[in-house]
Amino acid sequence: MEDEVLEEEKKLRRLRFIVDFALEYIRTQNITHDEAITVVEGVKRHALKLFPGKEEAFDIIYAPRFKRLLNEKFRRA
Repeated sequence: MEDEVLEEEKKLRRLRFIVDFALEYIRTQNITHDEAITVVEGVKRHALKLFPGKEEAFDIIYAPRFKRLLNEKFRRA
């Protein structure tokens, strides 16, 4: 039981790191909107590998952060 909790926490930390890294990458790199979308899709695929069947949770928790950033970065496009 405790091992499962520790494993879950480890996966969550990994996902947070990946999300934060992707957000910072999109924010700071000179990439196109399509390239940014590809990064977001890759993060989502990885999240679903870590947490199968949790697509709705990703869409509720992380997708709004990516959407906000994309709107800010590509508003003028």
